[in-house]
Amino acid sequence: MPVLSVIVPFHNVEKYIGPCLDSIAAQTLGEEVEVICVDDGSVDGSADAVASRRAADPRITLVRQDNHGVGHARNVGVRHARGDYLAFVDGDDTVPADAFKRMVSTLEDTGSDLACGNVMRLYHNLLIPSWAHREAFAKPLRRTHITRHPLLIRDRMLWNKVYRRTFWDRLGLSFPERMYEDQPVAMAAHVGAKSVDVLARVVYHWRQRDEPASSITQRRLEPGNLRDRLLSVLQTADLVAAAAPRLKDDFDRDTLDIDMGVAVEAMADAGAAADDDLLDLAVRYLDGVSPEAWRSIPFEHRLLVHLLHRRRLDELAAVFAQAREGHLWPKVGSAGMLRKRWYGRHPSLPGHLSEVSGELGLQARLVSLDWRDGVLRGAGRVAVGRFDVGGLRRVRVRIWLEERGTGDVMLLSDEESAPTWESVEDEEGGRLPEHAFPFRFALDPGAMSRARLARHGLWDLCVQLRGQGLRLEGKVAGPRWLPPPIPLPRRRSGVWLVPVRTSRGAWCLRVRTASMTVGDCRVDGGDLLLSGVMTDAGDGEPVLRLRRRNDGEEMYFPVELDGQEFRARVPLAGIDERVGHESWWEVLIDQGRAQRPLVRTRPRARVTVAGRSFQIDRGEDGCLLLVER
Repeated sequence: MPVLSVIVPFHNVEKYIGPCLDSIAAQTLGEEVEVICVDDGSVDGSADAVASRRAADPRITLVRQDNHGVGHARNVGVRHARGDYLAFVDGDDTVPADAFKRMVSTLEDTGSDLACGNVMRLYHNLLIPSWAHREAFAKPLRRTHITRHPLLIRDRMLWNKVYRRTFWDRLGLSFPERMYEDQPVAMAAHVGAKSVDVLARVVYHWRQRDEPASSITQRRLEPGNLRDRLLSVLQTADLVAAAAPRLKDDFDRDTLDIDMGVAVEAMADAGAAADDDLLDLAVRYLDGVSPEAWRSIPFEHRLLVHLLHRRRLDELAAVFAQAREGHLWPKVGSAGMLRKRWYGRHPSLPGHLSEVSGELGLQARLVSLDWRDGVLRGAGRVAVGRFDVGGLRRVRVRIWLEERGTGDVMLLSDEESAPTWESVEDEEGGRLPEHAFPFRFALDPGAMSRARLARHGLWDLCVQLRGQGLRLEGKVAGPRWLPPPIPLPRRRSGVWLVPVRTSRGAWCLRVRTASMTVGDCRVDGGDLLLSGVMTDAGDGEPVLRLRRRNDGEEMYFPVELDGQEFRARVPLAGIDERVGHESWWEVLIDQGRAQRPLVRTRPRARVTVAGRSFQIDRGEDGCLLLVER
């Protein structure tokens, strides 16, 4: 008898079912695994791919059925299962080699009913953390329960788990025969378990497919899809309210954000033609949401969901379009004397749902930054979220540099400011309105003492807005692909002052030395050409290394030396394919040890080579970055 039964429902996943089964076959649990593959009426080569592996691996069973949906297929798989434990894998996903052994081992050690683990999203050949699982699985826990570890309320997927079969049968778990069938079952298992083991280790790779209409979530706005989603939400909400009522607000916070976001978009697109039955389902769920859960979601989304709840579909469509175009800027004001509370103002949202005290936060960006007369001068704007702040009148804006590690502070400006409207470019090249407080500052390098220069530190550009009972502070940042361009480095007292932006767009000042500098960097005929100077050419043969930040992959290219001068050429079309949405390549010169040459040229515009888009940029320490987007 097998120890673990792995149930794999599949439908038209010919491209993925092979890697999926290979990952299960490679499990370190070995011969103690049986794999029950249920073909849900595939019309491509999926079943043939399974059959070929079944011929070589007797642990695999193939069950065929007409297309009844994944819930029915999973129920069929459970009826065929003989193992002491159950696991489920979707036919387009994969499983790390030691995942099932880890989960079965912890269950046998603790006696818990259920083991669950962390998840990575698999996009092309890149693994990235799943936002839904990151917090809940940050640390391992044994013999816990969802009521003691409420973050598990987000763990509504079926497949990152191993279930004790006797527990499964005792609860009488089975899948509804509709889409989104896993949420009520996974949550019933969590609340019905006597205890649960939580693994911080990754146990599942959840594929993000990029084919059009390739998954349920990519068809989320279709009426049938939305109906099944809402039915699962209602079933799960009733379950949580009855079995774990203290978790209902936690459940609702996530559901309002995710599921009701989909309902809002679908109903706003449909307008007056929206399906009344779908609207009834959404309203039925929202009738049971507490005021505390309502106030936990952002003001803009709260307004839209409120209009859905009140069945004001024409108004919902108008406000949704306004928000999507970036033109929804409600006024913000305060009330109270001893303890000020802040409220957004919109005629469609009642006062008891309008508080935004915990939502206000700074969004500061630079408009210009450059060296003039030896002084680094900048100008920018700071907004308080997406709100009209005209009611705040004048406040003070303080700008300073703060050194990481030491906390040393250099004040750059502290001035009164009044908000103004401005049209701002977004990352797609469109224009959006912005209501914000303008500011200016200047850094005279002469104000930096020898001690500060000698520390070779990294200084963050910070901002504080205070007045009218409000006090907010943060870093000056913004999308790094938008203006202003990063100014050139300047030399002072034997060190370089290098304005830089982090990968997240935060502005900083790096103080560093440089044994290598790049003086020329350009693209010619599809090749990246760079040249510069080494202070010590040494005796070795230098090579140029490209190191991809995403995964540590490296590529090597020759470097020509002429005394202390060096030149290198990188054919851009030959660089390894992009990993994920962006690939970030650090450019290093290796001559026995890797060094990051300081770039003394301005960042270049994007270039397209062989259909691929590259940006030549400067990294956090002033080194050369090659980014493919």
